Amino acid sequence: MEGNVLRVNMNEYLPLRDVVFNTLRQAILKGELEPGERLMEIQLAERLGVSRTPIREAIRKLELEGLVLMIPRKGAEVARISEKSLRDVLELRRSLEELAIELACQRMTEEEIDELEQAQKAFREAVDGKDVMLMAETDEKYHEIIYQGTKNSRLVQILNNLREQMYRYRLEYIKDADKRQILLIEHDNIVKAVRGRRVAEAKAAMREHIDNQEITVSRNIKEQWPET
Repeated sequence: MEGNVLRVNMNEYLPLRDVVFNTLRQAILKGELEPGERLMEIQLAERLGVSRTPIREAIRKLELEGLVLMIPRKGAEVARISEKSLRDVLELRRSLEELAIELACQRMTEEEIDELEQAQKAFREAVDGKDVMLMAETDEKYHEIIYQGTKNSRLVQILNNLREQMYRYRLEYIKDADKRQILLIEHDNIVKAVRGRRVAEAKAAMREHIDNQEITVSRNIKEQWPET
């Protein structure tokens, strides 16, 4: 862990505990803190120049997100991405996203569909720029517009709760440069189906989108961590 440099990006609008949480979360997602790496409160506090309290609070939140694992008599460590956790999350996401795109196809206004097309444009620009974190953020924004287009606040809430657990897999998928053009095509197909109010086509496109993610990330997990 000593080889990686962690930097706290101070935000005057956020409490220190949230700044520390965001710093550690980004470090895990970017791979600066690697799977299996122990998270020592004292060392992290020294490196980030903070007390142990916000570190402890951040680790507790990261455990809830599935990014950190608490090991008895050993302490906290960065969780490995397991094929089982991927499958559990994506099974749920597949069903919810199919429902979301069905409702969005019927309920989105023309202005919201225009916004979806703009989100796809931003995602394409991020892909062209090869900025992985920006790709993940713009991909997330694209799906968020679909969620809001359902006009179903309960469904939006459930999908948003799942979003944190999905972020790591989303990032892992986007890291695979060979899949980025496929992602763009899948997004385009979804937008076209929504624009034409073709519900069955939109649901099929979304299902393919999620299935391809599961196949790719599952393969990557087996290559990186064969024991999982």
